[in-house]
Amino acid sequence: MNQIMLKACLNGARRPDEHPAVPVTPLELAEAAREAREAGATAVHMHPRDEAGRESLSAVHIGAAVRAVRLACPGLPVGVSTGLWMTDGDADARGEAVRGWEVLPQADRPDFASVNLSEPGFTGLWHDLRRLGVDVEAGVWSVGDAEALAATGLGCVRVLVEIIGGAAETAVSRARAVLGRLDELAVPGPRLLHGEEGPAWILVDEAGQLGLATRIGLEDVLHSPDGGPVEGNAHLVRLALARLSTGG
Repeated sequence: MNQIMLKACLNGARRPDEHPAVPVTPLELAEAAREAREAGATAVHMHPRDEAGRESLSAVHIGAAVRAVRLACPGLPVGVSTGLWMTDGDADARGEAVRGWEVLPQADRPDFASVNLSEPGFTGLWHDLRRLGVDVEAGVWSVGDAEALAATGLGCVRVLVEIIGGAAETAVSRARAVLGRLDELAVPGPRLLHGEEGPAWILVDEAGQLGLATRIGLEDVLHSPDGGPVEGNAHLVRLALARLSTGG
């Protein structure tokens, strides 16, 4: 497992009323990142929040969260989301917010940011991030997204094959269809495979069998593989590593 990335996705859009360990503030994100790293995570992905707990792409909130995590976890790769829902579907507002990161010192900018191929304006956002020195993770949710990525010719640090919801029984077949299309189109870049909700643990196992990077955390799932409760992100990381080390 040493050579395979296991990313901890710390919070996503979740709120503490969904699970008491969901981190929201910069200090909570930093503590969750530290605990996840100690549990074995090799990178973190987070959705920084504003003072009201809403997801934010503002330089103020991105910088505060990244700075806190770097202070608590020196050298740990840190990523954020750029989901279009954070600007109520307004791609121009999203681009303006991300370009605003220019005021941040490089150390307060994330190492990478995920860009969803299913969202309008992704090409411009991609170029904005690269100009800021932020690597791009391509969020590929479907075969159509894989084809859109191939058509751009853009390079990325990682291709995220993301199976979002849907029937757990079809998660593996859906993932294999996307992975297969990426390979057919010779899309460059390492793959990270993960699912959310029902498919989450199934795809951790599938990633392990395929030798792919994966992720786990309270963004993706709130329970253990057997449906039991979990303490938080670090607990999920330990459970994932145990499954990856034994083949599921």
